[in-house]
Amino acid sequence: MPGTATTSVKLDAETRERVKRLAALRRRSAHWVMREAIEEYVAREEKREQVRQEALARWNEYRASGRHVSEAEADVWLARLEAGEDADLPG
Repeated sequence: MPGTATTSVKLDAETRERVKRLAALRRRSAHWVMREAIEEYVAREEKREQVRQEALARWNEYRASGRHVSEAEADVWLARLEAGEDADLPG
């Protein structure tokens, strides 16, 4: 496969056997199972980190500006939108 690099992962015996069993059931190689697991984990954690970074940026913006919307204001605004009204963002 072009653009790939070999790496190694040390697994305890139990985990290695679980990977082998799953690979056999899926009619795939243990390598494929481990690669899929790593790719899914990295994608999930990248999304989680993106959400975390966005939350930190919003928190820092709030701390700098003091601008916020209360829960009650948000509820009124959302109710108006649900009713089909044009409603400006509160705050």
